[in-house]
Amino acid sequence: MNHALSGLAANPALPSGLVDRLIAVSDTDLAHDLADREDLSHAQAVALLRHAPECGVPLAHAGKLTAADVDPVTQPATALALLDEGAGSPEWARLLAADPVARRREKLAACPGLPADVVDRLATDPDPAVVAELALWTTPETAARLAAHPHAEVRRAVACNEATPPDVLAALITGEGLPPARHCLVCDGEATPFTHGPECSRTDCDLGPGASCDGSHESTVHALRVAALGNPGTPVEAVVRYADHPSTLLRWTLAAREDLPPQVCARLAADPVPGVRADLAENPATGEDVLRVLARDPDIAVRRGLARHPRVPLDVLTELARTAKVGAALLPRVAAATPAEIEDLARSPDPAARVLAAQRRDLPPATRDALASDPDAKVVKAVAPHPGLTEGQLRAMADRHGRQVLARVAANPGATPGLLEHLTRQAPPVQKALREIAGHSNATARALSACLTDDRARRVAAAHPALPPKVIVELLSDPDRQVVEAAAANPSLPSTEMARLVTGLDGSRTNAG
Repeated sequence: MNHALSGLAANPALPSGLVDRLIAVSDTDLAHDLADREDLSHAQAVALLRHAPECGVPLAHAGKLTAADVDPVTQPATALALLDEGAGSPEWARLLAADPVARRREKLAACPGLPADVVDRLATDPDPAVVAELALWTTPETAARLAAHPHAEVRRAVACNEATPPDVLAALITGEGLPPARHCLVCDGEATPFTHGPECSRTDCDLGPGASCDGSHESTVHALRVAALGNPGTPVEAVVRYADHPSTLLRWTLAAREDLPPQVCARLAADPVPGVRADLAENPATGEDVLRVLARDPDIAVRRGLARHPRVPLDVLTELARTAKVGAALLPRVAAATPAEIEDLARSPDPAARVLAAQRRDLPPATRDALASDPDAKVVKAVAPHPGLTEGQLRAMADRHGRQVLARVAANPGATPGLLEHLTRQAPPVQKALREIAGHSNATARALSACLTDDRARRVAAAHPALPPKVIVELLSDPDRQVVEAAAANPSLPSTEMARLVTGLDGSRTNAG
């Protein structure tokens, strides 16, 4: 792969004439890069399709092609992509429903808005993978019909489909009212009883570890139940019985349902598997009594899950912020806090509470300013990216707390060019700050030059339009391919250099011919 040309193909400033020349001489990799251009005209997309038919699928998904541009017989993959986007012809669907390649029929089955006769044909396809794909995406009426399909894999797909009617989902879990399934992927190819071992050495085997069938299709039925428990359309009364089931996966899936009654939440809070408790802790259905129990859980993953609960009590959340390392992201409960609650957090004597308030980006100016002058570096670090802070405030933060806050100060959208240059002059350099500055819209050529000294920051800085053109051209020879691609994609790359790169490609193709 020519990394400079790959970057050039993504350059938004690449003249249309040079795009045309790249299309004419592109190889497969470069053609796919060109297909991703947002400004690709319809004529250019058609030319690219003719030159590199393998680009038809991304071009179709990007809305760059019409039905008139595609032949479904010679370009079935592109035709399927247009059907998937709702831009294909119904006649294509009828043609592809009879395609001898099952994988194409399977892709067709996932397309929306198929004609009724095509749906009927796919619902009786001899390949269960095709019918299962249809079951996964189809309408409530067809899903209800496929729930009685003789293949258990099709029924599992019906259980995944959120359009499946609730009574059908309940029936799939219990089996009541449905004829027994007669086949599964295991007994399709193996004499039963059979259990697929984890160390299978057969290269043609598609069965997953633990897949088994003794005539009851048990592994597929288990997967069906997992799917139904995770489907929000399944009635809660049909799933609560699994709170004490020996299958960890079933209990784990149940713990994430947002319609659990309090007594089920209480039972799952005592589950022996930390992952089950962690998902329950994050679940909006879990009430305050159970949340306070989970706040004392010995497993840190459970307490971190609890910190993400949208209604966790603020006193509990403050304790979690102090002890569970909940991270710097704005937590749902803090995002939903009232102005009075935020003010209480901001005035708390506990730094962990003030950090929570500082994560908001819509603080009243007085609250923001008070947190900006906080004596605790963690509080200042949290509030530093808040918009509206002045250059003086940001400089004061950097002067008071130094390296602990520099990267977050550099991330402030209002950081001035002078401040960013000042931050690059720290000795030794603060790499995290350089990486923020490298992508900052206010970064100057001088600041970006300092960023080039850090490997990761250089990959970002190479794409910055404020970088001097001479430096951009030099970076085209950098040993790091990511830097080369970023430099070639830089809109400030001189047009003469763009033309030189394309001319070099033209010449190499001509010489090769």
